[in-house]
Parts: sequence; C-alpha cells; structure tokens
Amino acid sequence: MSNSADSPRTGPTGSAPVRRSRFRPVRVLTAGVFALAGLLFFTSFNTAKGTDIRTDTSLLKLSDLIQERSRKNGELDESNATLREDVDSLAEADDGRTTAEDENLARLEDQAGTQKVKGKAVTVTLNDAPPNATAKLPGYPEPQPDYLVIHQQDLQAVVNALWKGGAQGIKVMDQRLISTSAVRCVGNTLILQGRVYSPPYKIQAVGDPDKLQQALADSPTIQNYMVYVNVYGLGWKVTEDGPVTLPGYSGTVDLHYAKPVE
Repeated sequence: MSNSADSPRTGPTGSAPVRRSRFRPVRVLTAGVFALAGLLFFTSFNTAKGTDIRTDTSLLKLSDLIQERSRKNGELDESNATLREDVDSLAEADDGRTTAEDENLARLEDQAGTQKVKGKAVTVTLNDAPPNATAKLPGYPEPQPDYLVIHQQDLQAVVNALWKGGAQGIKVMDQRLISTSAVRCVGNTLILQGRVYSPPYKIQAVGDPDKLQQALADSPTIQNYMVYVNVYGLGWKVTEDGPVTLPGYSGTVDLHYAKPVE
C-alpha cells in the first residue's frame, strides 16, 4: 500500500475512486487577502458613516477652524452691539430712574467700558521684524527666530503703560478693552476676546497724549523692547491721532482677568 497523498483510494462501495485534495498555500493566501479587504472596507465604512472621508469637515485644519470661529465671534459681537443699542434706547425712553441714578449708572458704564469714549488719542503700532533681519549694531548676536516677532509680553507692556498713563479707554485692533480683557498670543497670532489677529498690532488709547507717551517711555519692559527695535528692526511707531471716538465694548465672550506684567 502506498502512503502517497496522490494515491487513488477505492470508496467503500467499490465505486469511483476518492481523490484526497492537496494542501495549497496559494488558496489560503488568496482567501486571507479577500478577508482582509473585507475587514478594511467595513472599517472604512463604519468610520465614515456612509460619507466620503476625503471631504469630511472634521479633517479641516485647526487654523481654518480657528479663523472660522473668530469670524463667527465677530458677527456675534456686531449683533450684540446692535441689540444693546436697541435696549438702551428703550430704557432711555421711560426708565423710571431719578437723575442721580442715571448719573451713577453712567459712571458705572464708563468704568465697565460699555460706552463710547471721545478725546485725543495716541496709537502704538507693533510689528514683526523682516524675516532676513540681522544685527544692526556691533556687539550683538545674530537674531534667533523669537527675536524677530511680537510677543504677548510686548503687547501687555504697551497696554499696561497706557493704563498707567491715565488712558480713559483703550482699543486693541478693532476691539475695546475692559477690566477683564486678556491680551494673549498663541504663536504669531493675537487672540483677543474670542477673535484672532495677525501683526501689525495697533493699540489706541484716549487720554492726555503727553502723559500717555511719557508712560510708554518710562516702562522698563518697553525700554527692553526698544533694544530689539534698534538692533533687529522690530516694528515700533507712536502717533498722535487728535480727537477720536473709541467704541464701547460689545463682546459676548466670557473672559479671564488680565494680569499686569509690571
């Protein structure tokens, strides 16, 4: 009797011989490939939930999401400002308050920054240095990347100095600051009250121009910043604007308290 797997065997009834099948790895491999393909298809379908993965909005860049949220916050601010004006107009029509109560409310609104402020103003503009900047003065090292960009501490130093100089109101970019406004930078962008800005940064303050400019000159942090202005070309510009009107705060975003750096 042969032990070969290919040897024909006679069936129990003596009819047609039974042929034992040969083990073929190719068939097993093919079956495995089809099984894996099916698993991948199911996983892809389950992940996409029936949608095209390539067009899934959840894969948008984080920067795009930030810009979109900033735009929506700006629209909410504008809508809130319009509603606030309507409410104020209705309240002034017949509010039932005494003259003393109206005067006290006006003082509180001024302190809260919700009312417009008119007067002479000073504007400070900060900007990044040119990307190919080099040291302009001998004895200074060639700039590191962070030497050439505006930092959060620079913006905070200007705002703090202007408050110290008696500013009646301050606007950063197109937004009025209030007591809880936090000037924060992430990378090379400013995030202020839910909105995102890129340099150059403009800070405008209403007050006595001479006192405001003196406060800027007296700030140790700004004096240090001026070294980078003179050596590496960071942007710095101070102008007197004459009579201007700062808008009242109209934001809707919950804010953190700002912390002075000096």
